Amino acid sequence: MNPSPRAIVFAYHNVGVRCLAVLLAHGVDVQLVITHTDNPDETIWFDSVAELAARHDIPFITPDDPNVPEIVAQIRAVQPDFLFSFYYRNMLKQDLLDIPARGAFNMHGSLLPRYRGRVPVNWAIIKGEKETGATLHVMNEKPDSGAIVDQQAVPILPDDTALQVFNKVTCAAEIALDRCLPGLIAGTVQLKPQDLSQGGYFGGRRPEDGKIHWFESAQAIHNLVRAVAPPYPGAFTQLAGKRMRVLQTMREPFRAPRGAVPVFYCEQGRCYAECGDGKVLRVLSFEWGARAWSADEFSARFGSEPLPFEDC
Repeated sequence: MNPSPRAIVFAYHNVGVRCLAVLLAHGVDVQLVITHTDNPDETIWFDSVAELAARHDIPFITPDDPNVPEIVAQIRAVQPDFLFSFYYRNMLKQDLLDIPARGAFNMHGSLLPRYRGRVPVNWAIIKGEKETGATLHVMNEKPDSGAIVDQQAVPILPDDTALQVFNKVTCAAEIALDRCLPGLIAGTVQLKPQDLSQGGYFGGRRPEDGKIHWFESAQAIHNLVRAVAPPYPGAFTQLAGKRMRVLQTMREPFRAPRGAVPVFYCEQGRCYAECGDGKVLRVLSFEWGARAWSADEFSARFGSEPLPFEDC
């Protein structure tokens, strides 16, 4: 009987939790987990890899930089067969990638080679994609460029938020890893080189990137709103002298606009935003002046006359 393969796992977030659970379900001997300390300035809406590791008596560490010589030496001493990275946020350098005898593999939240780089779920929604997924691939020092082991697609529906899509991608990652892991352990998987010309790299996003540009199309604004909706920082604008966060929208393709410039108004218990292409969005949820408002509350204060957005 062959011994269980030994693995080092770099992991964080829900994808890290579910993929670590898949390794354990397949009998992989996880010797060490490297994860992150939660940032107190970040909204922690996801599950804990550290808690899962502790539950299974797997030692874990949270170094600021996993590439320092002492961590590399600690991992090399384990003599792992595999190294896995599941939504770990730091880049792993070649000294680490060269350690495992049977390869280093990363789970990425897109259908590679599309949407390589940071926050791929959010970018796929912003760009109006109708599907995305998860891809397990060989790790190279150049991010998200290695040969594909397996991938699983999921749909992006017209009103899906980033959280909803991320939950689907988490399931896709679990499915892809569960499907290909027996072949990976047996050494029978067929790797598929990426054609990097079929996709590109995307950078990280900051809260200020959620500013709405109202002269864009209603579809583009709707995509932005759902891509950065809570638990992400949210899309924002300026209205009637205060900051407004637009948290949920939907297209109103048959509603005629009332104004000549981008405006906001509420009437008959519903709120609307008119965009730069003359199309209308229904605003289902919003905050104005740092608190949530209903359509009736806003109408009681401002009436039903359109208010122009102040940062167009």
